[in-house]
Amino acid sequence: MKKIHSSRILFSAFLICSVAFSACHKSSSSTGDAVDFKTLEANVINEFTNKTALPQYDSLVKAATALNTAITNLSGSPTDDNLIAAQTAWKNVRTVWEQSEGFLIGPVESNDYDPNTDTWPTDYTQMDSLLTSGNPLGESDIQNLTQSLRGYHPVEYLLFRNGENQVRTASSFTQRQMQYLISLSADILDNNVSQLLQSWTSAPANYANAILTAGASGNTVYSSKLAFFLDIAGDNGMAGICNEVGQANADGKMYAPYSKRDSTITESPYSDNSLNDFRNNIIGAQNVYLGLNGGLGIKDLVAAKNKNLDNQIRAQFTAAINSFSNITERYEQAILDQRVQVQATMTAIQTLQSLLDNDLINFLKTNVQD
Repeated sequence: MKKIHSSRILFSAFLICSVAFSACHKSSSSTGDAVDFKTLEANVINEFTNKTALPQYDSLVKAATALNTAITNLSGSPTDDNLIAAQTAWKNVRTVWEQSEGFLIGPVESNDYDPNTDTWPTDYTQMDSLLTSGNPLGESDIQNLTQSLRGYHPVEYLLFRNGENQVRTASSFTQRQMQYLISLSADILDNNVSQLLQSWTSAPANYANAILTAGASGNTVYSSKLAFFLDIAGDNGMAGICNEVGQANADGKMYAPYSKRDSTITESPYSDNSLNDFRNNIIGAQNVYLGLNGGLGIKDLVAAKNKNLDNQIRAQFTAAINSFSNITERYEQAILDQRVQVQATMTAIQTLQSLLDNDLINFLKTNVQD
């Protein structure tokens, strides 16, 4: 995303007991509600970690592995069918990655996994210069390159671009291009997404454990449960990615190329995948709110106390995501030909961001008491 410039079963049983208890002892219902909400907070934290975040990063590793395999196959047998398979694998890994940006918390930023793999726009002049040089292009050499020459977008450039208005063919790859492509893919898999997942699950970081123990004595990452909820709702989470995509300033993913009418500064211009990137960012934020894989999400906290706000947030997520369907051209062309539709989508995302940044954040500060 960097741009250059304990189970639900236990909870259900507890809730059933609480309801039964309150039916016989009406005078204690307010205390029971408070206990129920604290239990709900713990369950939302647990299921965000185990049913949303960890499965998303596991899927990212699997998608990056599939991309690496497809590129290896292309190198061994440079056919157009294998090229199409590699291009498809690239788009698949982008879907998972962009949705994971709904929660840019912890190691993905602090360990530079985001800028190491998703810095854009690419410096294709510098890339071409590297390819025509005699510099080594092994995996370890890729790690020493500037971030604009690493990650998903140089892979995109190599897989999809073959000069101005020319379709890439498998036979057009030079030996240097193929070597660079292989090493880029290995760098993404070995040195970034695999390590990102490991940083959540293994010592010494074990970021998942820092989330699961939010508010516990000695937790230096999240001193309270509220601190965690504000992190995934605010600048590093749902509101932050909405701002990244929809904000009306020079840093806006959609707005910068729209305002300048410049298709070269879109996120994924070589593959015409920018619009999918933007949509998947907002879907990723929605996944945090709703929860994935049958798990609880922030929605469960909101609905427990303010169903009207929950309905507003859900409806605005739907409106923002559905608005992308009105942009029927690739984004690189839509910024010229479908400016009304592009502006409508940005407005819908801005409205969503305002709900998250103001109403949701205020709700959490008011109701999450640890």
